[in-house]
Amino acid sequence: MAGTFTIVGLGEAVFDMFPERQVLGGTSLNVAVQAHQLLAPLSGNGGRGVLLSRIGSDELGERLQTEFRERELPLDFVQIDDTKPTGQVLVSFVDDAPSYEIVMDTAWDHLQFTEHEAALARACDAVSFGSLSQRHPVAHGSTQAFLAEAKHALKIFDVNLRMDLFTPEILDQGCRAANLVKLNDEEIATVTNQLGLPEGNAHAHAEALREKYNLEAVILTRGKQGTTAFTAQGWHEGAPASFASAPNADSVGAGDACTAALLTARLLGRDWQATLDLANRHGAFIASQPGATPLLPDEVWTSYGLDS
Repeated sequence: MAGTFTIVGLGEAVFDMFPERQVLGGTSLNVAVQAHQLLAPLSGNGGRGVLLSRIGSDELGERLQTEFRERELPLDFVQIDDTKPTGQVLVSFVDDAPSYEIVMDTAWDHLQFTEHEAALARACDAVSFGSLSQRHPVAHGSTQAFLAEAKHALKIFDVNLRMDLFTPEILDQGCRAANLVKLNDEEIATVTNQLGLPEGNAHAHAEALREKYNLEAVILTRGKQGTTAFTAQGWHEGAPASFASAPNADSVGAGDACTAALLTARLLGRDWQATLDLANRHGAFIASQPGATPLLPDEVWTSYGLDS
């Protein structure tokens, strides 16, 4: 068993505001929570998921801190903003597919980078960052500073094309900073167009993206069809996975669970087949539950075989 690992979710912390409930959310928060659930039970102090974000000193911010403490999640790098509110995402559904309205100018847009955050960057083993979390110049600058300091970390750029809150410059910088780029089959054509890459199908786009930025892999998510990756050795496809759906199940956060599993498996030295199999299983489990951050039952975690 390898040593202790730290996976950082860098960026947004929000509450997903469903019509009937409010749950922890945001890509970076989801990745940190899911990585912690995957790492913490490993033998030999397997590791932790860490959220680096900023929340308001308001009711939702207090609730986030309470939920983190109850779940034994670290709060060391969750900044408190006295003037901006905790982030919110208004979630609605059309034909069972989630739609998002992201509230603007909230606490995570004003993420700060100090020596405290720099120490985390130097110490972490992996970091997930996205395009959405860099929509504000302050957060963009802090994100880029963290990535520059995290010289030895495995970096995954999780593209999130939401509400046109992205630019070619953000996409280009993200690809240049990353080892892995993850995006879905609906986003890849837009990304490659923004980056001036040739037209083609999803496979051709992924191959061009990997070659242009000398990436370890371009990871393509395809909903219920699961996850594939293009590496220097060619295409790899994860085994399909499914779980029985719980009442009020939704697919929110399934992609973030996939990201956490990808990073965990690669840190544990798994090959690409085993990595994608785990990513599919973890994403499928989250999609079978309500909300983005459900607890991972012991029997499900054990079935992943992470400690073997």
